[in-house]
Amino acid sequence: MGIRFIALDIDGTLLNSKFEVSAGNRLMIAEATRRGIEVALVTGRRYDFAMPVAQQIEAPLTMIVSNGALVRTTDGVTRLRHLLPRETARSVLTATEAWREASAVIFDRPEENQVMLQVIDWNDPIRGGYYRRNREFLAEAMPLESCLTEDPIQVLYTGTVGRIREAERVLRGVPFAGEFALASTVYEERDFSMLDVVKAGVTKGATLAEWTAARGVRPEEILAVGDNHNDLEMLSFAGVPVVMGNGVAELKRRGWHITGSNNEDGVAEAIKRFALQESGE
Repeated sequence: MGIRFIALDIDGTLLNSKFEVSAGNRLMIAEATRRGIEVALVTGRRYDFAMPVAQQIEAPLTMIVSNGALVRTTDGVTRLRHLLPRETARSVLTATEAWREASAVIFDRPEENQVMLQVIDWNDPIRGGYYRRNREFLAEAMPLESCLTEDPIQVLYTGTVGRIREAERVLRGVPFAGEFALASTVYEERDFSMLDVVKAGVTKGATLAEWTAARGVRPEEILAVGDNHNDLEMLSFAGVPVVMGNGVAELKRRGWHITGSNNEDGVAEAIKRFALQESGE
């Protein structure tokens, strides 16, 4: 049975350590789509931050972004949307007031006021680069809760691994924890972590299941490639799960296929081995 759908994480998977899509990865993705295989970028990035990556690839792509909260085409057509109720977002922010400098609220808006922060420190040693790259999408709200005039996509926390793990511990212990889902991305070597708070039931895997079912694609026809904790549900759902050589230990221990690292065209290797050869290469 051949692969009909390929789900690819972006950071640490499709992108190398220079944050580039290699020529080898671009070539294999283009060949897969030429053979009629649908390819989706499945990422924690919001849509506008994922699109510069998609634009490096000369192939039609589906965008499953914000850890499954949105499915959108590369020309901007929304196919699925799962927003976080604003009152849940308000409760989350109240419970994590001590992490206010690490908090952002993300909205599904055309451009301005997509990413709301209480204070923007353009020279922040951890977040300053992200702020400067996304300047046109950012705005301030004081207090941050005042931005919740509509349902957001997510609440996002960024910071050192230890600090964000403590925020995650707090959120897992609140009485209303069933009202939201958490997606954690951890880069131990950089001492940097991200924690997404999204609508209850939303994960990369859940939205991949929803989208592919609507397309008539069965799990055994799906190849998924990822490297981090927020890829767990996606890899668990796919019939052919592949972990990057640079992936976190938790994923590597699950007995799934392991490909090369993101600096070794691991995505291209996985596509060639599990999708193109099955198609008769």
